[in-house]
Amino acid sequence: MERAELVELLSPEGLRLLDSLPPYESAADVVRTVSLLRKQGHPAGLVATVLTQSKLRAKAVAKFGPFASRMLFTEAGLEQATRLQVAARHAARYARAGLTRVADLGCGVGGDAMAMAALDLEVTAVEADEVTAAIASYNLAPFPNAGVVNAKAEDIDLAGMDAVYLDPARRTSGHGNTRRLADPSDWSPSLDFAFGLASTLPVGVKLGPGVDRELLPEDAETQWVSVDGQVVEAGVWTGALARDGIRRAALVVHGDSAHELTGSADADDEPAGDLGEFLYEPDGAVIRARLIGDLARGLGARMLRHDIAYLTADTHLATPFAAAFRVLDELPYKESDLRKALAQRGIGTLEIKKRGADVDPAALRKRLQLKGEASGTLVLTRIGSRHVALLVERLG
Repeated sequence: MERAELVELLSPEGLRLLDSLPPYESAADVVRTVSLLRKQGHPAGLVATVLTQSKLRAKAVAKFGPFASRMLFTEAGLEQATRLQVAARHAARYARAGLTRVADLGCGVGGDAMAMAALDLEVTAVEADEVTAAIASYNLAPFPNAGVVNAKAEDIDLAGMDAVYLDPARRTSGHGNTRRLADPSDWSPSLDFAFGLASTLPVGVKLGPGVDRELLPEDAETQWVSVDGQVVEAGVWTGALARDGIRRAALVVHGDSAHELTGSADADDEPAGDLGEFLYEPDGAVIRARLIGDLARGLGARMLRHDIAYLTADTHLATPFAAAFRVLDELPYKESDLRKALAQRGIGTLEIKKRGADVDPAALRKRLQLKGEASGTLVLTRIGSRHVALLVERLG
């Protein structure tokens, strides 16, 4: 979004027009809506801008729920924004630690700042990009205890602040079609700057879940977070924001429920053993946090192989930290024999999971020429030195 487009959108006419639109559903609806709005005399540029916002609001529901319908976004800002249920947990850390004046450096469209302000924290939200800062101001307007500053994070005077939150921009600047930056020194602000603040203030830093673990401070708590099966971030917490005795954590969020596995360090893995009646696939947050060994011990399970993140056990225990499967059969791994085995069972719908197997599940599924009314789940992996194909049943 360009500055001129934002000015037009933020006009009384622009906001009224945006709020009058029906919820975005499909590209076909857009064509009809454009035609209708143009017939009503609205300028072409404004029509394009409000329809883009309508589409972004529809997309944002996955992150912000009903709040999305009263917010504004840029494409890049929405992509990088924290999900509301995760942002609420970020804010709760500051509140529990008694840190009431927070600088949110690199606030983006303001998602985390909104969550903090909702808990009555005083938030100074800082954003270097002018358009994004204006959008954050709009989103934070309902909160008198939050304000937005259009400036670089490095230029902010933190005197009077109790703590800092940072979500460094890890993509090139712009509002769309950005690319990822691999070097932490190129992030805005840089990772060195973010962690450097921890010498004087409690700091929380949101990073991508695949962050190089060598970059993580030894005295900080790092919490990997998954939402509905997708690992979405690694949060690094220092000073009063870090919990005593916890250096590794996996937070698993499903809908309105959340469960956490914590450890004082990376957990030692359990030894590998024979395939049991049950197979467990640990949640991605557990894997990233390297707490698979602690999960295995809690389940009475063992590794299926030392370098593959599957667990196996002879008994089943329900857990929020892993998907569980009953092993029904071991099928031939050779593709032609596997096709016959699936055909004999009448399996026409097949979920394919794989670890330790160089296979494209979509391409394999097509080659298997599946037919039949039955459905199943196939796990392609390795036990010891051999490849195996396991037909399993997902447990609730």
